[in-house]
This record gives sequence, structure tokens and C-alpha cells, in this order.
Amino acid sequence: MSEIAVHALVLSLYMILLIGIGVLTSRRMRSAEDFYLGGRKIGPWVTSLSYVAAYFSSVVIVGGGGFAYRYGMATLWIGAINVLVGCTLAWIVLGRRLRRFSERLGTMTVPGFLAERFQTNGARIFTALVISLFLVIYNVSILQGMGRMFEVLMGIPYAAGVLLAGAIIILYVSFGGYLAVVWTGFFQAWVMGAGLILLTVAALKAVGGLSAANAALAAIDPGLIGTPGLWGWAGLISFALIVSFGVWGMPQLVVRFFSIKSTDVLRIGTVIATIGGSMAVLPYLDGAIARVLHPGLASPDHAIPTLTKSVLSPWGSAVFLAGVVAAGMSTFASILIITSSAVVRDIAQKGFKLRLTEQQSIRWSRMVSAVGGLVSLGVALRPPALILVLTAFSFAVIASACLWPILFGLYWRRATR
Repeated sequence: MSEIAVHALVLSLYMILLIGIGVLTSRRMRSAEDFYLGGRKIGPWVTSLSYVAAYFSSVVIVGGGGFAYRYGMATLWIGAINVLVGCTLAWIVLGRRLRRFSERLGTMTVPGFLAERFQTNGARIFTALVISLFLVIYNVSILQGMGRMFEVLMGIPYAAGVLLAGAIIILYVSFGGYLAVVWTGFFQAWVMGAGLILLTVAALKAVGGLSAANAALAAIDPGLIGTPGLWGWAGLISFALIVSFGVWGMPQLVVRFFSIKSTDVLRIGTVIATIGGSMAVLPYLDGAIARVLHPGLASPDHAIPTLTKSVLSPWGSAVFLAGVVAAGMSTFASILIITSSAVVRDIAQKGFKLRLTEQQSIRWSRMVSAVGGLVSLGVALRPPALILVLTAFSFAVIASACLWPILFGLYWRRATR
């Protein structure tokens, strides 16, 4: 069987599984709370691993490997800080209080929490508009990452890869809502972990071990193995904190704490999220090894795809490709459900007092999920030259609008509008 045929077979089976999850979870949809939060009955394993899958998108795997290819082993600190701040501390600081506050205030969304906590509908409308606009832009880079991986590893045209991945995600999110998002995220976290471990083991074997990799990097440039290395302290620390602390304000991650079934399971969820999140270190290690095995690549972003093709068998590279696609899909799906809740729940129903029955609310949410996905899909097919700048700007705007109001709302009794 040819390499392309193996990739196609593995991905086809994977896509069928995702669609099946979407169809099955759609049968459990009885209310808007089911669509947005899974009825607040999600267990710690599914919640924590879907959190990890939504956090570490294909941008982290491909882009993180590219950073390591350029700056060396010091970038492993980025992955380590992601785990400590973005996973462990986020669950400890936000988890328990958000779960209690959201249930006490009767809110299902981040804009809803801010509106009820600060007693102002303006906060709801403003935050919902920011989320619905900038998350759609943020999703474009995720589709780009998946499209590039299809292009490099399978020879599929970029546009076809984007259309395939986007269509599957839109389908299962529109059908299954939040339950489909967290359950597919749960499976996708395992696929991501398996793919990254396979690649790392094969890469270490090809380079002759970690010591040999460090020696080879030192021969290229001693700055590739030191800390802070070529990047410098300012670059290393600032970037690590942005992508770790900033996620505390990202609604697609924060909403996990709204939906977990009780505060009693948060402790085990924190442990699972920390262990699962540890996979974030691996793309940086793989990218640094790629600098040794494949020096002189035209673009650092080619490091992970090129390494995958050179050190893994067709079946192994198929699993890794599935892992990259899983990383992108989980984040994209999480953003779609947040966008639909912001538009339907916060802007239409709460902001403009549009009266909808539970079934009408679910129907509208499915439609908005599909439309939001199609908009991102359309932009990703012909992305503007400054898409990476727009993506970074979108991340910053959303985090700025949500992070500090959430923290002050949870920990400062005297905080008011």
C-alpha cells in the first residue's frame, strides 16, 4: 500500500469516528444548556483532556516546532510554562470558583458570567461581540495549519485540505454541540499524544539520542542549547507568558470549568490536565532535532512536516498527521461552539431579548456554528498576507477583554462596573 493510501485510510477512519460521535451526541440534546455545556455533567477525564486538546492546536505543533528549529532547546521552557501556568495554575485558580459562580448566577457563557457578576448588560454585549468577531479570525490560522500539513504530507492541494477538515468539524459541531466538542476532544487528545510520542521517539533514535542532538546543535551554534539561547530572556519570557497566562481569558478553554459535573472532581481533573498537557514540550524538542537532521530548510515551519516524512514509516506518519489534524480540529470545534453561544445566547436572547424556545435556541445555535465555520473556511482559502499578525492580535484582544474581568470578578468582592 502506498504512503498516500495509508494516510487516506487512517484519516478516513478517523473522520468517520468524529462524525459518529457528533451523530450520537446529537441524540442527547434536550435543551440549550445541553448544547452549550453538556448539561453540566461532564466528568474530569473528558473535561481535562478536551481542555488540553483545545489548548494545544496545530499551531502549537507546527509553529512550536518551527520556533525550536530557529531558536533551539531553550524553547522547551515555553512548553514547560504552558503546562505549569496554562494547565495546572489555570485549573487551580479558575476551576473551582468559576464552576460555583456560573451555577449560582445561572450563566452558561463567559459574557453571561460577566454580565451577571457586574450587573450590566453592556458587558455581555461588548464581550460577546469581541468573542464572535475575533474568534472567527483566530480560527483561520488553525485551518491554515491543517491545510499545510495535508499539502506537505499527502500532496493534497492546500484548498482541498482546508475544505475537508473544515467541513468535517462544522458537521459534527452543528449536530452534537458541546458534547460532541468535548468527546471528540477527549479522543483527539489521545491521538495527539500518540502522534507526538511516536515522532519524538523516532527523531531521538535517528539523531542518536538527546546527548548527540545537543552536541550537534552546539556545533551549529552554542546558543541553540543554552538558556535563554538565541532568543534572549526578553523574547523567551514574554512569549511564554503570553501563550500561557493569556489562555486564562480564552472562552473556549474557560467554559470547561462551567461544564464539569462538580467541584469535587476538579482535583483529579487538574492532575490529568497537567499530565496530558506535558505533551506540549515535545514539538519543541522535535523542532530542535529537525535542525540537526535537516539544516537549511526554506522555512522553520517546514521542520515538523519534513522530520515526520524522514523518520516515520507511512503508518507512523499517518498517525502523526491524524494527531496534527486532531489538534487543529479540537480547537476549531471549541471556538465554533463559543461563537454560537455568544451570538445566540448573549447577543440575540439576552442582549436584544429575542424569545426562543429550547428547540429554537438549539436550531439557531447549529445554524450560527455552521455560518461561523464557513466564514473562517472562506477566509482560510484565500488568507490575507497579514493573517499571522491578525491572529496574534485576535488572541490579545480576546484575552484582554475577558481575563482581568474574570479574575477580578472571582477574587475581588468590591469589583464593580
